[in-house]
Amino acid sequence: MHFFSVDMNMVKGLTNREKQTFKLHMIYSILEGVVLGVLALNEFVFIKSINGSNYQLGFLFQFSMIVFLFLIFINEFLKRSKNKRRLLRIEGMITRLPMFGIAFFPHTPEAFSGDSIYHYIFLAIFLVYFLGHPIEKPLINLFLKSNYRHKNFGLLYSYATTANKVVMLVVTFAYGMLLDVDNYAFIYVFPVVATLSIASIFILSNIKYTPKKLVEESEVSFFKSIKKSAKRMYCILKTNHSYRHFEIGFMLYGFAFMTTVTVIYIFFDEELHLNYSSVAFYRNSYNIIAIATLPFFGKLLGALDPRKFGVITYLSLALYLFFLAITQYFPYYTTVFSVQIYYTLILYIVFHGFFAATMPLLWNIGSAYFGDDDDADIYQSIHLWLTGLRAVFAPLSGVFFYEVFGFTFSFALAISALIIAIFVMKWSYNKRFLHADLKPQTTGT
Repeated sequence: MHFFSVDMNMVKGLTNREKQTFKLHMIYSILEGVVLGVLALNEFVFIKSINGSNYQLGFLFQFSMIVFLFLIFINEFLKRSKNKRRLLRIEGMITRLPMFGIAFFPHTPEAFSGDSIYHYIFLAIFLVYFLGHPIEKPLINLFLKSNYRHKNFGLLYSYATTANKVVMLVVTFAYGMLLDVDNYAFIYVFPVVATLSIASIFILSNIKYTPKKLVEESEVSFFKSIKKSAKRMYCILKTNHSYRHFEIGFMLYGFAFMTTVTVIYIFFDEELHLNYSSVAFYRNSYNIIAIATLPFFGKLLGALDPRKFGVITYLSLALYLFFLAITQYFPYYTTVFSVQIYYTLILYIVFHGFFAATMPLLWNIGSAYFGDDDDADIYQSIHLWLTGLRAVFAPLSGVFFYEVFGFTFSFALAISALIIAIFVMKWSYNKRFLHADLKPQTTGT
C-alpha cells in the first residue's frame, strides 16, 4: 500500500473515487506487466523455439490487431450490456483458459519441425486470447474515463503505465535468460501467465462504473442497431474533422508499425543472429527511458493537442527504425554477459524509449480527448476498428516486402509513411478552425 500512497501524493486533490480507481488500475497494470513481459518474446519464441515460418509469424502478430474489426458488432453488444463488469470477467475467463493447453506441448525440437500441428495450435490459442481485446479495450477506457477527471486522466494513466513497464522490464529479461537455458520454458510459463491474466481482469472489473446515460430498452433488432452504430461511427469521422485527421495519421503510423514488427524479429534472428537474452535486452531496455519519461509525457498529453503529441510519437518511431536499419551496414558490437550490444542500436534503444513512453498514452487514451466522457468508448471503438482494418493487409505485406525487396526497403517504406503522418498532424493542427471539434480544455499550445 505504500507504493500507492507515494503515487497518489504526487497528484494533489484526488477524490476518493479516483483514489480507489487508481489502486485497482495500478494492481491490474502490475499483473499485466508480468503477462506482457512474457508476451514481449512471443514472436521470437515462435520462430526460434517452435520453428514457425515467416508468414505464420506474420499471422501471429496480425491476430493481435485484426480482431478489432469485430468492434463494429461488439460496440453494439457493449452498448446493450447492462452489466459491463460481469461481461469483462466472463471474457477474461474464456480468452485466457486456452493458454493452459500449452502445458501439454512436447519438449523436443523434432515435434516442431516442418509443418507441425503445434504451430497451428499455438496460433489458435493466441487468436482466442486476442479476441478478448475488442471487449477489454473500450471498457477499460470507459471505466477509467468515467472515474478520472480530465485534468488527472493522462497523469494517473501514465503512473499505472510506468508500473506496468517496470514489471515488464524485469520479467522480459528474466524470461529471456530462462529461455536461453531452456528453449522450451514457455511450456510451463504460459499456464502461470494465464492465471495472472485472469486475476488482473477480475481486479479491473471491480472499478465502479455507473453510466451517466440511462440504458434504454430498444425494440430495434440487433443487426439494425449495428447498422445504426456503423452510421454513427461514420458520422463521427465525417463531422469531427480533428478526430478524422488524427485517425488518418494513425493509419499511416499503423502501416509503418505493422509492416515492420514481424520483420524486426526476422532481422534479429537472420541478420543479427541474436540469442534470447539479447532479444530480451533490445525488446525491453528502452523501457528504462520510457519509465523515466512517462509521467512527463502524461502531463504533456493533458496539456497538448493530441495531434501535436502524435508528432513526437511518430518521429521517435521513424528514428528508431532508421538506426535499426543501418545496423546491417555497421554491424559492430560488443558482448556483455552473453548480450550482443550493437553500437548503432544504442540510439535505437533511446528513440524506442521515447516511442514506448508516448505511444501507450496516445493509442489508449488519445481518442478520448475528442469527445464527451460518455462517448469515450465509441471513440476508442472507432480507433480500434481502424486498427483492425489496417491489420488486414499490413503485417503480411511487411513479410512480403522483406522477402521480395529485403530489410532496407521494408524499413525505408515505413519511415516514409511516418514522415507523411507527421505532415498530416502538423497540417491539421495548423488549421485553427478545426480546434472547435476539440473540447475547450484539451486545446494546448
